[in-house]
Amino acid sequence: MASTLVRHRPRTASASSSQAAAAAPACERARDWAEIQERMLVPLYEAVYDRLDVGAGTRLLGLGCGSGLALLIAAARGARVTGADTDGARLALARERLEAGGRGPGGARLVAGGPQETREGWQAPYTLVTAFQPMGGAPEDADALAAAVHGAVPLCERGASVVLTGWGPPERCATSGVLRAAGAALRPQGAALPGPGPARDSLEDVAARAGLRPDGSGRVACPFGYADTDSAVRGLLSTGACDAALRASDRDRVAKELAEALHPYRRPDGTVWMPNVFRYLIARTP
Repeated sequence: MASTLVRHRPRTASASSSQAAAAAPACERARDWAEIQERMLVPLYEAVYDRLDVGAGTRLLGLGCGSGLALLIAAARGARVTGADTDGARLALARERLEAGGRGPGGARLVAGGPQETREGWQAPYTLVTAFQPMGGAPEDADALAAAVHGAVPLCERGASVVLTGWGPPERCATSGVLRAAGAALRPQGAALPGPGPARDSLEDVAARAGLRPDGSGRVACPFGYADTDSAVRGLLSTGACDAALRASDRDRVAKELAEALHPYRRPDGTVWMPNVFRYLIARTP
């Protein structure tokens, strides 16, 4: 992946250079997501696309499309894809990725924002909506997802598929334990920090709030494998699952706690391997 989006030329101090400095971590995190972490979810993307027979007749809207790997995979199957995300750095990487794959800008649409912003240029109802960013354990995750999906429903054809995803059972997600351990070490004065792993039936609750009818579910093994501990820490920090810990402390301390929590998953050759299971729910629009 080209790294041009994260290059910053030295400047004298100014308001604009301060803004650039503030944006730099976001660009770096987006690059870490695209280059290290996002590929871990490919088994989830493929399983969903296989089950729903995604192909030339599919008109897909990807909510929280990130750096666009799931869109690229769908486009390679012949689907017409639209991606929406509020993270400008990830969207810029998605645009590069889709253009490099010969799928943009004419073959794919990328929109800053949510489903409402995709109305401009909208030509035909979507047959599939995906929310592949796994829902975490914070209440605001469910609220944001329900609102986004509810906004997408009027843009879909009747009976369109909507796919919601979340972490699997904690006992089958090694990464959940790592993130909980790091969060516990940073817990401010006994306050609980949210982590991955929504409560049972959370995906069904989101579907109900958005007016959708559940129509099947599945689980997919998505092991997280990294070349070394540094790559693992950078990848996990890019997911958003550590944001509560980052708000409670500084990045260096969060990284240190993550590295220590990862120790049981280090192999003799220095690589890191964590088995995980993710869950998806398929629902239908009215």
